[in-house]
Amino acid sequence: MICEFASSHHPLVHTLAIGSLSYLALIVLLRLSGKRTLSKWNAFDFVVTVALGSILATVLLSTDVPLAQGVVGLGLLIGWQFVLTWLSVRSRPFQQWIKGHPTLLLWQGELRKDALRRERITEGEVRAAVRSKGGADLEQVAAIVLETDGTFSVIMQTSSGRSASALADVQGL
Repeated sequence: MICEFASSHHPLVHTLAIGSLSYLALIVLLRLSGKRTLSKWNAFDFVVTVALGSILATVLLSTDVPLAQGVVGLGLLIGWQFVLTWLSVRSRPFQQWIKGHPTLLLWQGELRKDALRRERITEGEVRAAVRSKGGADLEQVAAIVLETDGTFSVIMQTSSGRSASALADVQGL
């Protein structure tokens, strides 16, 4: 009823009505799918998020796409995101295929130049990561890891001599 009213009137009315309803549908779908749907981004999550935005924009601005079709499209993407993340939690090979793995860029103050080249990271970016964590000297750093979401984890040297168990899944260690 609202969709028919919106479609038969001015495009601004269509955008207001359909946009509001599709936005509410997206919020409901995201709440039903859980926190993981829009968690910290890796390439996989980024693609899903951009696709959700594209569907929402299409439904919002196009009078040719019915609201129900847009909601089904949003639900389909969120459903696949849920299934794939569910599988990745239960299967390590599947998780690595979908998300990749973190990469060691620096170990015990020494840059891993092969890893920097492979990941297309400059030494300047690594130094900036150290500075952002309050470090002044690469030799003070135990490890720098490029995480699967593109962020740098900087682990400073400690005097405790504890193991580096947090680095167990890092490529290059």
